Amino acid sequence: MVRKVDWFVIFTLSYFLFLSTISHSLELGDKIVYYAKRFLGTPYDIDPLGTYVKEKKIVVDDKVDCMYLTFRVVELALADGDESNAIQIALDKRFKTRGVLQNGYVLNYEDRFEYGEDMILSGKWGKVIKVHSSMLEKVYSGRLEDYIYFIPKSNYSSIRRFIRNGSIVFLVKHPETSVKGEIVGHLGIIEKSSNQIYIIHASGTKNRGGRVKREIFEDYLRKTKYIGFILTHLD
Repeated sequence: MVRKVDWFVIFTLSYFLFLSTISHSLELGDKIVYYAKRFLGTPYDIDPLGTYVKEKKIVVDDKVDCMYLTFRVVELALADGDESNAIQIALDKRFKTRGVLQNGYVLNYEDRFEYGEDMILSGKWGKVIKVHSSMLEKVYSGRLEDYIYFIPKSNYSSIRRFIRNGSIVFLVKHPETSVKGEIVGHLGIIEKSSNQIYIIHASGTKNRGGRVKREIFEDYLRKTKYIGFILTHLD
């Protein structure tokens, strides 16, 4: 008996094989943007702790907050989309020491990077993109009991040439809005396309929800309460 050919299945498999081939041929920054775009439209995770932390899982892709989105797309990019490898990378990068996975559950999420400034200082999430010191301002972090240097959004036009595709952007909040002395209030991925720069981020709040969006970065800066940003880049 001759089986009927399922052309839809063949097409779907071929399409994803094609996408995987494209991903393998990209530079790391381009891969990060590639995987970030795959999350566009994904619902915002309204769990205050983060569903992935609450459920003690590495992968919860059906809803994301800004930190999980950043974690996940970088891990997938570094792993070239290989899921088992991405999980091993996650166990290294999401934690101050290393995550412990047992029977599919993380045993030590209390050791995770809970704050963006800790991610920056760890060096695990790329090197800070350097700009001239005259373009920087500093803000005091009550958590770290130290000053953090950042690019004020008023200097965006002057430093945009330093921005690279696939960089991680850490949005800096005013100290008066800090709850626990934290300085970083939001994270996203930078896409530099032709002469335009975008932010891909989980846009939303824990009480109202939202979704992953792609917005012109300059417009986003102009309309938000954040006072500036820090950029890191993985090579």
